[in-house]
Parts: sequence; structure tokens; C-alpha cells
Amino acid sequence: MNAHVTSAAPEHTELAGAVYGSLLAASVVVGSTAEGGPPSAGELMVLLVCTGVVFWITHVYAQVVGRGYPAKPLTWANLRAVARQEWPLAQASFPPAIAAAFASALGMSDVVAAWSALGVAVASQVAWAVAAAVRIHAGRGVVLLSGLANLVLGLAIVALKTLISGK
Repeated sequence: MNAHVTSAAPEHTELAGAVYGSLLAASVVVGSTAEGGPPSAGELMVLLVCTGVVFWITHVYAQVVGRGYPAKPLTWANLRAVARQEWPLAQASFPPAIAAAFASALGMSDVVAAWSALGVAVASQVAWAVAAAVRIHAGRGVVLLSGLANLVLGLAIVALKTLISGK
């Protein structure tokens, strides 16, 4: 018998994790600028990637223990399968971290690096949401609504950053 944990809709879960991870990354940027301005681009990169990885580990734990165990045996194969399925949540932190690094490498300020990371996180969130709707063969209206809804959520994060940091 195959001991792998499977989801009812693994394709949706993977893209949902990327959407969630992108929103999480945007929230990390906003939260990191709440007091005293943005962190350095290097600190922001570490914060983004570490937060993504910690949330990934948490999601793996929740999936394995909360949904699979004891119905499915707790094996390395099950754990690896769930970790692979949830990995897009962590991966979503990489593009904003790279954007911050790129801005810093170009000699831009930490403020510009933070805005770059935030912009990439929001754009990624919208793109992943649209990709998820397309993947399930949703109609154009649902694809458009999915992208628009995620843009609104991302812009809410941008508005929060603006209110908190004043920059």
C-alpha cells in the first residue's frame, strides 16, 4: 500500500500556499517597518525567508498531525510528501527577498528595498491567484475576480504600510 499523504486537490493547495505565502511576505515587510523605519535590505531578506520557512514548517506540522495522523501512519514518506506540497508557501518569500537584495545591490535605500519587496510580494500574490483560477479551468470572470480580490488584499497591505511607516 502506498503510504503517501494526498490532498483532495493538490494543485489547488500548492497554488493556495503560494498566494498565502505572498500575502505573508507582504505582511512581513509591513510589520518590519512599523517602528523606526525599515530594516536593512539584508535584515529584510533574512526576515522574509525565515518567516516563510517557519510558516512552511508550521503548515507541514498542521497537515501531518492535524489531518493525517493517526489515520495515516506518520512516516518519512508522508512527511516528505506534505513538505513538498506545502513548499510553495516558503518559496513565495524568495522573490520579495530577491527584490530587496537587488535594490540594495543597485545602491538604493532601505526604504526603496522595502517598497520593492512589497511590490513584488503583491504582484506575486495576484499572479498566483490568477494562476490558481486558470489551473482549475475557472471562467474568465472568476479568473478576473480572483486577481482583483487579491490585488485589493495586497493594496490593503500597502495602505497599512503607508499608514504605519508614513513613507
